[in-house]
This record gives sequence, C-alpha cells and structure tokens, in this order.
Amino acid sequence: MTAPTAFASVSALVRRETSMVYDEGKEYLVEARLNPLAAAKGLDLEQYVARLAFDADERRKVIDALTINETSWFRDHTPYQAFTDAMLPPLLEERSMTRRLRIWSAACSSGQEAYSIAMLLDQHLPAGWEYEIVCTDISTQMLERVRAGKYSQVEVNRGLPATSLVRYFTRVGRDWEIAERLRERVTVKHMNLAAPFPMLGAFDVIWLRNVLIYFDAETKADILRRMLPMLAPDGYLLLGSSETTLDMPADLTASWRRDQIGRVPAYRRASAMTLSRTGA
Repeated sequence: MTAPTAFASVSALVRRETSMVYDEGKEYLVEARLNPLAAAKGLDLEQYVARLAFDADERRKVIDALTINETSWFRDHTPYQAFTDAMLPPLLEERSMTRRLRIWSAACSSGQEAYSIAMLLDQHLPAGWEYEIVCTDISTQMLERVRAGKYSQVEVNRGLPATSLVRYFTRVGRDWEIAERLRERVTVKHMNLAAPFPMLGAFDVIWLRNVLIYFDAETKADILRRMLPMLAPDGYLLLGSSETTLDMPADLTASWRRDQIGRVPAYRRASAMTLSRTGA
C-alpha cells in the first residue's frame, strides 16, 4: 500500500472486528482486495481508507473483502476421501438408530466445501438417512452466495469433477446452479468465530480447514476451546494441513487428541479416544 499508516489502519479495523491478523508483509493482499472498492468510489486507496472512519457501509465491505478465503471443490482431496472411507462407516454404525448426521462447515466462504460434502453424503448415505450441513461465515456476501448455490464457469472448473457437474448442476444463464435437493440440506448462519458461538447443537464432523492460520495464538486457543462441546463425543474435527493443536495451551492439548484417519490427521475429543481404547 502507498502509506504504512493506511495499512495499519485497515489491519487494526479487521483485527478489531474479526480478530483476524494481517501482519506486515500482507500489504499486497490488502491493496489488491481494496483497490476495487476504492475505484468504485472514485478514490485512491489512501482516500478510501480515510473514508472508513465515518462510513459504516464501506467498513462492512472491507471486512467482507478481507475475510473471504480461497476455496475450491474437494480442496486437497484427501480429507474428503478420509471422510467417506474412514469417518462415515463408524458414524453410520453409531447413528443407526437416529439415521441422521450433522456437519458444520465453519468459515464456509462461498460454499464449495459444504456442497462438496453434500455431494458425498448424497452418494454414500444409505436410503432413509437425513443430514444437515450448517454453514457459518463472517461474510454476509458469501452466505448469500451459499444460499443461491450458483457458481461461474471459472469456479466450477476449480476441482469439480465433470461427473459431479453433470449430476448435480443445471446451467442457468452463464452460471451453474447446484441441485435443490442439496441446497435444502444446507443451513446458513452468520457467525464470527472469534465471538461467542450461537446455539447450534452438536456436530458429528466439524470442518475448520485453513481458518485458524488467520488468528493469533490466543484466539486460536479460544476458538478450539469453545468448539470442544460442539463436537459429538465420537465426532471428528478437521483442520487444514498446516494447522495443529500441538502448540496450544496444556488444557487444549489434553482435551483434543490427534488421530490418523486414513491419510488425514483428525482431532477428536480425548474422552472419546479413551473410551475407544478401553472398549467402554
């Protein structure tokens, strides 16, 4: 950015509103995401940042722009393979009475993760089973996109198999719309992970991938601490490939246990793993 004070101002705004950290060295990213907003107002970047002090609408746009994470269909592939091959079988056995699964896609962005999971559940759940995927994000703009379930050609080209495109999408103008039967399984809720969680109930699998890297250590620990009771006793927490609980405070390392699920490390409540080892 052209002025260190402008970057510092934006960084402070984002941290205050979301607890996300933009350290020095990320000026290029902030500039790239805010330049279109500034241009839309006929301002240069410094003028636009100055305007944020008294323009709440633009502040919300900035928060949206800087909290949108990169996403794609079946990102990194192996977590989805582990989900269907190693997590679903025991969950189906344990939930045979209720015949219902609940999944949380935290920081869902524009919904590719959630709908990737929905496609897998549509293919792998036995007849008569129900499922719900709760999508949460701090960006209202992204949540509207999840609700709409519409994606551009460029977006569907990022990781979506051709067979899934044919099976689950319909061409609507220049976009692709995901099947209504999948959209109706997705519940959208506005939420800031760094703030107190609303009442969401317990989940069988929580997808919190590539999110914690944006927070400082204290906020990461707080999020993981509050997620513990949100996970079913025998559920799974999935983090990004570069994320871990190993550097967390002692109470968290004692509460969460890393378990190798297929080719993917997953995190589980320590009490559940203790029970599984004792056969209780």
